[in-house]
Amino acid sequence: MFDQLVTFLYTRDLDKSAAFYGETLGLPLALDQGACRIFKVSPEGFLGVCRCSEQRPSNPDGIIVTLVTDDVDAWYERLKAKGVVFDTAPTGNAEYNIYHCFLNDPDGYQIEIQSFRNPAWPRPA
Repeated sequence: MFDQLVTFLYTRDLDKSAAFYGETLGLPLALDQGACRIFKVSPEGFLGVCRCSEQRPSNPDGIIVTLVTDDVDAWYERLKAKGVVFDTAPTGNAEYNIYHCFLNDPDGYQIEIQSFRNPAWPRPA
């Protein structure tokens, strides 16, 4: 197994995206690399937002960043109170045995806030 995970998303407006992940979602900044800012999502999971370029364009099509929590409803209410518009309210999905909702970040990346209802899902240490 690897020690950590970083998912990188490319943005047209680094300051706007950094504010969304840092201020709106409340993720702590782990490292500011100038053109890329990396936020801590969980004890060993990170999300980097980087200024896009011709070689690395912003392309949200087909990307879903899933943030796993046991309290989807609390995150929904907290972010709604900050003015976040959701694509869907929290709902159950019987096919995957999950409870989730969807929103988009400033670049159109789809964010899913989800809890696994299957007891086989590995819980954080």
